Amino acid sequence: MKRILVPIDFSDQAECAIKTAARIARESGAEIFLLHMLNLPMNETDVSAHGDASNPAKILYLRKIHQKIDEAMKAPYLKDIKVSEEVRFHKTFSGIIDYSHELNTDLIVMGSQGATGLKEMFIGSNTEKVVRNSDVPVLVVKKGVGEFDMNKIVFASDFSESVQPSFGRFLEFAAKFNASVHLLFVNTVHNFEPTKETSERLQNFVNEYDLPEHTLNIYNDTSIERGILNFSKDIEADLIALNTHQRSGLSSMFNESISEDLVNHALKPVVTFKL
Repeated sequence: MKRILVPIDFSDQAECAIKTAARIARESGAEIFLLHMLNLPMNETDVSAHGDASNPAKILYLRKIHQKIDEAMKAPYLKDIKVSEEVRFHKTFSGIIDYSHELNTDLIVMGSQGATGLKEMFIGSNTEKVVRNSDVPVLVVKKGVGEFDMNKIVFASDFSESVQPSFGRFLEFAAKFNASVHLLFVNTVHNFEPTKETSERLQNFVNEYDLPEHTLNIYNDTSIERGILNFSKDIEADLIALNTHQRSGLSSMFNESISEDLVNHALKPVVTFKL
C-alpha cells in the first residue's frame, strides 16, 4: 500500500479518518493525501476565477482553508508520516473519485457520523456513492473510533465465483495487519439455503486460497444487515469487510439499501472492495 486518500472537511469525523489513515500508513509505509473539496457555484465554472486578484474575499477564504489543512498536518499522530494536501473545486462525490484515479490510490478513508447519518461534506449519499463506485477499497470509520486494532476482520459475502477477484484484494489488505479472517454467510428466511449447501460452497471457495488464520461461519438472522452486525458484535470484530457492485451496491446477496445502512449504521469500521 503506497497511497491513502483522505477527504476532509475539518469535522470530528474527518479527524477520525485521518487518525485511522495514520495508523494504516505506519503499518504499510504509505503516503497520506488530504483532499478538501470546494463546490463551485452553478454560475461559476472557471476555477481560475477563484484565484484572481479581483476576488480578494475568495483568496482570503482559500488561505484560511490551507491554514486549516496545515494545522491538521501538524497533528502528533502524523509525525514522521509523509502527508500531501490538495484543494479542489469540484462536486464532492465525483471529485473524490477523479482524484483517486489520478493518484492511483490504494485506499480511501472517509469519516462518518455513525447511526444518525452522514454529516458535513458527506451529506446525503456522497459516501454511499463513493463506496459503490470506487475502484479501490473504501474504509468508512465512525466518530470516536480513531486508531483501532485490526486483529479480527469479518468478510461477509455470498462467496460466489464473482467475488474471487475482490477477495484476493481483501486478503492482501488483511495480510498487512496479520489479521484473523472470519468469513460470514448470513442465512435469512428470504435468502434461505440449507447449511450443507452453504458449507460446501464456503469450503470450495477457500480451497482456492492460501488463507491466514480464519473461520467459516453461517449465521441465521432476520436480515442480512442484522446478521452482519450481530455476528461482528458476537466475536468482537475490529472491522467489517464487504464486496460492492457498481450497479447494486453489494454482491448478489445484498442490495443498495443494505450497503448504505451498513456504512451509516455499523458502529465498527467498514471497508468495501469492488467486484
